[in-house]
Amino acid sequence: MRNRPCDEPVRQVRPHPDDLPWDRPPEPADVDPAVFGALLRRHGWQRRGGAPGRYGRWTPPGPGGGGTSLLVPESRAFPDSDDLIGEALDALARSHTPSAREVLISLAVPSDEVRWWRDTPGGPAGAAPWTADDDLRGAARHLLLAAALATRARAGYYGARHRRSAAALLDDVLVGPAAEGRTLTAFVPVSAGRPLAVRLHQALHAAREAIDYRRATGGMDAFDGAVEAGVSRELTEALAALVRGTEGARVAVAWAPGTGAPAGCAPSAEPVEFSPGDLPALHEAAARYLRAEPSVPVSVTGAVVRMRRSGPGGAGTVRLRVLAGADVPHVRVTLDEEDYRIAGHAHLVGLPVRVHGRLERRGGFRRLTGASGVVPVQVDEAERDRLLKSLQENLDFFEEACGEA
Repeated sequence: MRNRPCDEPVRQVRPHPDDLPWDRPPEPADVDPAVFGALLRRHGWQRRGGAPGRYGRWTPPGPGGGGTSLLVPESRAFPDSDDLIGEALDALARSHTPSAREVLISLAVPSDEVRWWRDTPGGPAGAAPWTADDDLRGAARHLLLAAALATRARAGYYGARHRRSAAALLDDVLVGPAAEGRTLTAFVPVSAGRPLAVRLHQALHAAREAIDYRRATGGMDAFDGAVEAGVSRELTEALAALVRGTEGARVAVAWAPGTGAPAGCAPSAEPVEFSPGDLPALHEAAARYLRAEPSVPVSVTGAVVRMRRSGPGGAGTVRLRVLAGADVPHVRVTLDEEDYRIAGHAHLVGLPVRVHGRLERRGGFRRLTGASGVVPVQVDEAERDRLLKSLQENLDFFEEACGEA
């Protein structure tokens, strides 16, 4: 069981699937006809006529779409507008067209859309490799996570830093089905995820420009400046995973039509394209970011959760659950004999410790080097009780550690 620090906010309980807003069509009164039409056009529906200025008749994309059509009003200027919108929403809910589901999601939860395309070699009769879907979803998730990390701080390499808060940004992102491992759409709610979509949009364009500069001049300087736009080792590795094994890949960010483009971003933009020829530059940039990111001086307060040393005396290794001082969940630190003893005694009485050192980039900022000045830290009774409970749950381990001491 995880012990929550006393100053950590209570995590919101995710709603039951029956209560999720995208699990049912939106109410007609909540739908803006102009947004409805814009989403149909975005997802490939074709307008086939209708009374100009009053309503449009829309048919789904692809062959066989002629048998289905939606009558969507252009405004609420006419008394039958809500009825027409309600009928169109019902028709979308019954439709088996993938784009119908995507339109419903965007109407229910106003979202910026991120779409990926991968040009993968096809098998017999257009079949896709078994792993293509997993490869696409994995690369897409890592790309979103890299953008989420860039909303927390700017760095060429994050490692374990900011992972928890960045991953929480993805909790509300919705995803559509992957089509044969070649296309995938994510819906980023505007209310909570607009910074994520903006950062991804800026980082994609900055990465493309840096790659072009590298291929044209041989210089890597553009990647240094791209960090400010959100480019990092994590993002370049995600782009490499997206492109690897394909003939090319594209990523596009489309803003929710009801809110428009954020400041500093174009209202519409072409997908950003990447190719296998970009892989050397992406790999070189990832290695450069890892080398360049410095270690960080910190003063960490943490609860001892593991202790180990090879003999009855001397230095030992301690694992701390970080409570304050660093944006990582845990760190490992090697302590001399006296500091190791202090850390063990502090845990036995239910107290965390504070230690100074440098958060080392090697290993993903999970190790504290040059540690010194270990001292117990007073906490309130509730947190002390939680720390003591943790000791009881791991008593066998700590008896072993103390026996070695």
